Amino acid sequence: MHNFPSSSQQPASDDPALEQLAQFLQRHPDVLLLTGAGISTASGIPAYRDTEGVRHGNAPVQGPDFRRQEAVRRRYWARSMVGWPTLARAMPNPGHLAIAQLAQRQCIGGLVTQNVDGLHQQAGSAAVTELHGSIHGVVCLDCRARHTRRLIQDQLERDNPQMLGATATPAPDGDALLEPSQLATFHVPACPRCGGTLQPDVVFFGDGVPAACAAEAESKMHAASALLVVGSSVMVYSSFRLCRMAAETGKPVAAINMGKTRADHLLAFKTDAPAQDILPALAAMLG
Repeated sequence: MHNFPSSSQQPASDDPALEQLAQFLQRHPDVLLLTGAGISTASGIPAYRDTEGVRHGNAPVQGPDFRRQEAVRRRYWARSMVGWPTLARAMPNPGHLAIAQLAQRQCIGGLVTQNVDGLHQQAGSAAVTELHGSIHGVVCLDCRARHTRRLIQDQLERDNPQMLGATATPAPDGDALLEPSQLATFHVPACPRCGGTLQPDVVFFGDGVPAACAAEAESKMHAASALLVVGSSVMVYSSFRLCRMAAETGKPVAAINMGKTRADHLLAFKTDAPAQDILPALAAMLG
């Protein structure tokens, strides 16, 4: 395993770990990239897990509970009203930009992400498979209409003026840590079209990745000759299965990640480095 300095300086061009990654991409210019929360932390978005793969903070909202319980929806939307603006303001960091550059130079193949923040697309990456959906969309569970999260944020702020200016500790994926007392008078948003129940267009814990999206990711894995995990512990099955698919078909799997991953036993090598440091250095070396 290779250790790099903090994000204030990039690895040197003659660093053996950087050379190993460069050689890996040169051997596999069609490599599939699988990215996770670790690539977005430098954009100010908290990660779900620590370097040991242990989840931070409170248990996340479960999809079945969200759809079944009004109290769970109230808690989710109140926290999201306060937390989403931080995510909406987030900008791509040098890691996202380097991936887009590598793709433009045809140094990498497909891109699959576990992230719901849309930062890969903002950075210029095309044809991104979003395993867990997008936090910037909202879907009505009754009429299936789709709305922008910005539109629903406007509704939330109009219907809950008592929450304007509320501050809370940011949590992953546009969540925020709020005290239960702040939820008592909160108004849950309704579908602007039919008045139905709204859900963010994301895959909640307890829910499965949509079949079409899973098939798209699997097709990208079949088309690639290798897999590179970036900023993910691959603890959730939807991402770990891609690692297992690659290994079972004899395709090498490598990782850039700060800490352990569920796929450590499948890896050809792992670079323990911040993505926002090593990816720009890699792009510069290959450019």
